[in-house]
Amino acid sequence: MIDRYSLLRPWLFCLDPEQAHNLTLSNLDRAQRWGLLDKLITKPIADPQTLCGITFQNPVGLAAGLDKDGKHIDALAALGFGFLEIGTVTPRPQPGNAKPRMFRLPQAQAIINRMGFNNDGVDACVARVRRSTFWQNGGVLGLNIGKNASTPIEDAASDYVLAMDAVYEIATYITVNISSPNTQNLRALQGEDMLRGLLRKLDDARKRLSDRYGLRKPLFLKIAPDLDQEDIHLIADLLIEYGIDAVIATNTTVARESVQGMEHGNETGGLSGAPVRAASNKVIRSLKARLQDQLPIIGVGGIMCGADAREKIMVGASLVQLYSGLIYRGPDLVNECAKALRQP
Repeated sequence: MIDRYSLLRPWLFCLDPEQAHNLTLSNLDRAQRWGLLDKLITKPIADPQTLCGITFQNPVGLAAGLDKDGKHIDALAALGFGFLEIGTVTPRPQPGNAKPRMFRLPQAQAIINRMGFNNDGVDACVARVRRSTFWQNGGVLGLNIGKNASTPIEDAASDYVLAMDAVYEIATYITVNISSPNTQNLRALQGEDMLRGLLRKLDDARKRLSDRYGLRKPLFLKIAPDLDQEDIHLIADLLIEYGIDAVIATNTTVARESVQGMEHGNETGGLSGAPVRAASNKVIRSLKARLQDQLPIIGVGGIMCGADAREKIMVGASLVQLYSGLIYRGPDLVNECAKALRQP
């Protein structure tokens, strides 16, 4: 599949990145419906991993952001991921930021985006999840939730609770996204007072929902790569205090040192791909040192090959997620990473 994708990529890279993204996913849906993906994709063999009471079919997942609305679940599942995370979804629909809002930096194998949680709203996403074969067959599906841009930051917790209420019944796990740089002031939620208040309200909401559905769903927190050691230790301690089940490290970075002078290198938004690898790994190491084995870490950021995925595990992650690497390497990256992480 790498050879086929390498033939397609120059053509796709001639298109606007957001247009290419949508076109690729639409064609992937079509190929899945026609039964072509089973012939074209080399799927990883089963390599089950159990964390947080969830059995993941292999340790390689799809990161949030690629399928924001749950429109392409079955096609993406056919690529061989052990789990999918969709979103970020918000309580109400919103268009996101003005276009253009996604930029490739091929020289650095990187992407800058300032999408701004563009999505159709949580109710539309939940309806699509219910219709998907992957969900109906018990596939591991995480729902990544956020706040609407129009909601004041001091009221952010109410949006997260609304979104959590909506996805609780259908999500295998729920990820709380407080680390996107593309919603104004969102990263302020990583500060001690605001994070403590948010986690307290989410904990109360989960207790209520656990009673309603008779099931406690795992709750994950996704954090930024631009945190210092003190912030990381504080977040780690709060994760334990409020019973968060896992941490996803990391989201995109606002740092630009590695892409200075490149075309689009100074665009605002979150930088992902190869340049974020080192920062992501540094956060994972710090989290691991602070948390020890009290809760698992999911590593994401800069995985462009199997060796990168293995490095995430070596520095402290238990599972990994892919996004930007798929844009540069294509679907075969899933199988390559799964092979690299396969337990003997």
